Amino acid sequence: MECTRCHGTMAQEVFDDLRDDTGTIYFSGWRCLICGEIIDPVIAAHRTDRPKPLVGKNRTISTGRR
Repeated sequence: MECTRCHGTMAQEVFDDLRDDTGTIYFSGWRCLICGEIIDPVIAAHRTDRPKPLVGKNRTISTGRR
């Protein structure tokens, strides 16, 4: 697997999650050997479900004056 950030090599790793309240304290994911980027199923799902950026649309600033 190739890192999306630096194109380095990703290695599969098991991570500890001691603050998880579901009872699962270990999860599997991928860590980049070069930059340290971590990808797990939750991170991957959030990255695919994020909304499209609003390109070319400006925010209107309300000044309160008419």
